Amino acid sequence: MTQLVYSTEELFSEHDFAAPQVVEGQRLHGGFLADGTYQPPRALGRSEALDAWTEALRARGGELFDADASLLTGPRVPNLAQHRILLRAGIGQAFWNMLTVTGKIEAKGRLLADVTFPDLSDVVAEDISEMAIGHLGRGLLVAHGLDEGGLPDEGIGGHDVMWFVARDLAFGAGAHPDVDPPESIGRPETGERSMPELPPEIEGLLSFLMNLLLIEFRAEIGFALSQEVLRTPGLFPDREDEAELAAELIERIRTDELVHVRSLRLYLGELRAVPLRTVDGGTVAGAEVIDRAWAGLVRWATVEQPALVADQQRRTLDDLVAGHPDATALRTELDAAADPGVVPLAS
Repeated sequence: MTQLVYSTEELFSEHDFAAPQVVEGQRLHGGFLADGTYQPPRALGRSEALDAWTEALRARGGELFDADASLLTGPRVPNLAQHRILLRAGIGQAFWNMLTVTGKIEAKGRLLADVTFPDLSDVVAEDISEMAIGHLGRGLLVAHGLDEGGLPDEGIGGHDVMWFVARDLAFGAGAHPDVDPPESIGRPETGERSMPELPPEIEGLLSFLMNLLLIEFRAEIGFALSQEVLRTPGLFPDREDEAELAAELIERIRTDELVHVRSLRLYLGELRAVPLRTVDGGTVAGAEVIDRAWAGLVRWATVEQPALVADQQRRTLDDLVAGHPDATALRTELDAAADPGVVPLAS
């Protein structure tokens, strides 16, 4: 009989690592099997559980939530070509900032390990004890948070530290000033709820899971861009080996993130397949609620937000270019490589 109920200890179980992950003297999470294959942290039990829950969902006629990173289109500033132009012009701070900000955003993900989320068992009109959504508070969300923010008290870095190590491999520690993430451009509050038939705290949790999935998709696009920059010949002439190791470190982060994307698609797939109790004492199909909220969120993330973020980043980039000896010619070159729809730097 397939196991569908897991303890926190089982969900936190690790592979039998032949060697820990240590880069530049920093202990990082995860490790390597005897054949050198990298394995994410806390992935042994989680992977087994995700397989079992996915099979059970499909046996009930459900499916993983149908979404992937390809839905996130829109302009990017700087894009790959512009990062290459900047680095060749001796302006490394834009890429340094990108790696630093990514690490600091990852660090914020540790809140999943520190916040108590509402239990879905009261709102789902079915027994969820043998589903992934019945285990969110039994280790799944905590494990996700620890992946992002690590175990600092034990000296084990998560994705946050992995990004800082990758940055310092490419540039050298302290090559540029520290930087904080730019002001968040969040979805405007309209006062209208997308799931008014559910208790507010449950709507908050479901919205959080959907937003988290979009964040993972957006991150995947940025991770791929970072690797392409790091692997571009000639951009890090005195640190090519270090830049390649940085790209490999990001590949390990991407391996970890596959667990997160798979988990979130499973949670939302399970929620679509169950009836949800409403505040008026009735029920509503999970698919109706999830699909409605997702449609509004995707519109914001793919139509409205990208242009706002691009404009914000364009102004930051213009400030970096202003100090270059030939700023006018550099702006012209950057504008020629810009994504469609981006306001020119030279304007």
